[in-house]
Amino acid sequence: MSLTNLRLPIIQAPMFLLSGPEMVVASCRAGIVGSFPSPNARTVEILEDWLKIITEELASSETAAPWAFNLVMHRSNTRRHDDLKLAIKYRAPIVITALGSPAEAVEVVHAYGGKVYADVTTIDFARRAAQTGVDGLALVCAGAGGHTGQLSPFAFVDEVRQFFDGEIILSGAIGNGRAIRAAEILGADYVYMGTRFIPTEESLAQDDYKAMIVEASGSDIVTSDSITGVKANWLKDSLIKGGYDVNNMPAPGAINFLEAAGDVKRWRDLWAAGQGVGSSDSLQSIAEVVEQLDQEYRACL
Repeated sequence: MSLTNLRLPIIQAPMFLLSGPEMVVASCRAGIVGSFPSPNARTVEILEDWLKIITEELASSETAAPWAFNLVMHRSNTRRHDDLKLAIKYRAPIVITALGSPAEAVEVVHAYGGKVYADVTTIDFARRAAQTGVDGLALVCAGAGGHTGQLSPFAFVDEVRQFFDGEIILSGAIGNGRAIRAAEILGADYVYMGTRFIPTEESLAQDDYKAMIVEASGSDIVTSDSITGVKANWLKDSLIKGGYDVNNMPAPGAINFLEAAGDVKRWRDLWAAGQGVGSSDSLQSIAEVVEQLDQEYRACL
């Protein structure tokens, strides 16, 4: 593993409205990469406050894993340039780009020694992102929580490895230590793990959201592009609670991530989760989750 101080090859996935400074710090202290999407901080000023907390909390630890800053590159995110400037100012060890080209981030992040990973959902996106000089590609496969891909991890990793020799992060229904080891065998360097960390003490999720994750199974996941305009996986009961007919979802709307991030009420009852939701059976701290994952992973070596 090329990232330092990792207990396990896990990146706690950046989760919309769920990942904040407390989750990032706890993850890094537990020995995995902590991350958050910059739009989770509702203003640039709040984002800078978050970055101060993260960097100050982790500065005194020589054993903490690195943290990652997730930057939404879609043109609807009019804050992306200001957010990138803050990532540079606070020297984010890893910048993860999503929903757009990573090109404008690569040179400036590399200039201070940071790494750039790009979320990709298709072979074509992966090829284009690789050409920009990114350090890693996060392959978002079928089953991932929130915005999801459609490809099997078996096919995705194998084909990307034919043209990309950088780091690969594998995403999609990875919820236990056995799955982490399986991802390594497939050829990945790290895994994204998101849903597994929703029902944790440090998550920003509502208590009802955490409880629904604990009770849910893979059959409770609905894939739809109706909510954000991009295919995503959602908890069925939350869609019903939000007034949707899961058998007759509306047509996808326009993509506007900055507006969505600022409209908290819209998301109060609409909750994302991946197909690996059945891996969570109780509320835990992040440290407890990582300890359990470590034991499962070591048993596979």
